[in-house]
Amino acid sequence: MNCCICGTVRNCGPYLNKVFENIEKIGSLFDDYKIVLYYDESSDDTLNILKDYQNKNPRLIFYENKTLVSRFRTHRLAVGRNYCLDYVRQNRYIFPYFIMMDMDDVNCKDINLNVLKAALIRYDWDGLSFNTNPKYYDVWALSIKPYYFSYIHFQHSHIYNHHVIENYIDNMLKSIPKHQLLKCLSSFNGFAIYRTPKFLNTYYDGRVRIDIIPKEFIKIHSKTAKSKLIYQDYGNAHGRYEDCEHRAFHAQAVFKSGARIRISPLVLFK
Repeated sequence: MNCCICGTVRNCGPYLNKVFENIEKIGSLFDDYKIVLYYDESSDDTLNILKDYQNKNPRLIFYENKTLVSRFRTHRLAVGRNYCLDYVRQNRYIFPYFIMMDMDDVNCKDINLNVLKAALIRYDWDGLSFNTNPKYYDVWALSIKPYYFSYIHFQHSHIYNHHVIENYIDNMLKSIPKHQLLKCLSSFNGFAIYRTPKFLNTYYDGRVRIDIIPKEFIKIHSKTAKSKLIYQDYGNAHGRYEDCEHRAFHAQAVFKSGARIRISPLVLFK
């Protein structure tokens, strides 16, 4: 079995060598692997590191983007991730698995390869992310009962709901047995592995795709947060135009293809 390891890259220079070291370890679990990256213009030495590594490991291919495709960060990330996803789709018979991972400090820690190795022999997931130390951090991409939508789209989210959801998921992951997986609608947390067939009819979208989340789910989140939906500009994210690109990707796979999105309580990167 083969795997395509994907990611978007911008100003990741200080972390890339360790990330590539981890990628090679991940690749050793498969018969063969490919690395597909989408590079956005950077102010550090990211591009030079990519070129140097490509000379050492021809499994790496990357697209060099030189234009600003959107003023919104989540839209830009969606374009990059969809570039990688298109490659996976075009080669879906070669890659029964693909990984989407961040190329920065989150994944430049030492990897516990046994955690991923054990996950690969399980058949109770289609998309799987993992816990992180000291706690699960990626609340932005998370959709889990009763917090089905984006935390920034509810009142006082930057002060209150983020920490509530962060503590909620942390307690959930600590309360379940280590071998058990936690069901959710969306989760990334910097690294996720996918079984390709369930993700052929979905794509990343950084827009506010409330249309693909069931209305009853939005009502549950709204009631829990004690807030109606809001569309506020936070400076680093504009609630009118932006949502985490992973949410639409996972939700479409769940509702179109019956994908099982799960979170492991185990830590992959120590």
